[in-house]
Amino acid sequence: MPRRRPLLTAALVTALLTTTGVQAAAATAGPEPPPPISAAEGVLVNPGTGRHIWAREQAVQRPIASITKLMTALVVARAGDLRRRITITQAEVNYVQSYGASNAGLRAGDILTARALLYAMLLPSGADAAMALAQSYGPGTPAFVRKMNALAAKLHMTSTDFTNFDGLLDPPDVSTPTNLIKLGEAAMRQPILRDVVSRMWYSLPAWPHRHHYYWKNTNLLLKRYPGAIGIKTGWTPEAGECLLFEAVYRRKVLIGVVLDSSPTNSGVSFVDAARLLNWAFGVNVPIPPPTPAPLRPRFSEGG
Repeated sequence: MPRRRPLLTAALVTALLTTTGVQAAAATAGPEPPPPISAAEGVLVNPGTGRHIWAREQAVQRPIASITKLMTALVVARAGDLRRRITITQAEVNYVQSYGASNAGLRAGDILTARALLYAMLLPSGADAAMALAQSYGPGTPAFVRKMNALAAKLHMTSTDFTNFDGLLDPPDVSTPTNLIKLGEAAMRQPILRDVVSRMWYSLPAWPHRHHYYWKNTNLLLKRYPGAIGIKTGWTPEAGECLLFEAVYRRKVLIGVVLDSSPTNSGVSFVDAARLLNWAFGVNVPIPPPTPAPLRPRFSEGG
């Protein structure tokens, strides 16, 4: 069985912050102005009150890269039947090879459950896993994309349009920071998705009709910022570097998104998120320099 990552409790988060030498200040952002943020657009929200703590062009529509996969995951999670056995086909393998897409290294002929494919899609940002889920739950990708847009409408994501299941193809999936907060909140209400996005890695042992897989989370904020609990990265040349994130400190939860932090996949979005969280929580967590997310292949699109 795969090793489970322990859940972060409020007490554990406080202890982590203390042991890393964090200097606690006010529970909310004080009179200090917000820090320099590279993102072209974004928003930081207190989901308990709905208050926008920081915002920049929060209603402007733009490409969202692999944050799209969070909607793919939400459609699957709400449909259920996560024990469904799905056979990986050569089409999924060819797809990621043809487009240089971020992938989970899935092998044709392997049989994985839908639950396992959620880890494969959300941790290494596997476009191969996203395609396999869309094919199975559509059934077929056109039907699945229609389900994505139907769910977006139900969540009142009025400025969002999905054209594909992974955020890679043209025309691109588009949304706004405020719409993506709605998506993030809906996803984090699903226990399975909350568990998936909180893990820094996931190991799936070999089994009859399945190879062994080991996936690392592309969201480096999880290991860099005590209290970070998710949720999804994204990058394409058109969208730039994107990050939808959530963190907790002293029982205060914040959720935010930054879009187009950098035109390259350089890790600037993690710095943006950490700066915003420090400012809003009133703490001083050391912020490491930018580092690219662990994509496979390293410079692949869709992470």
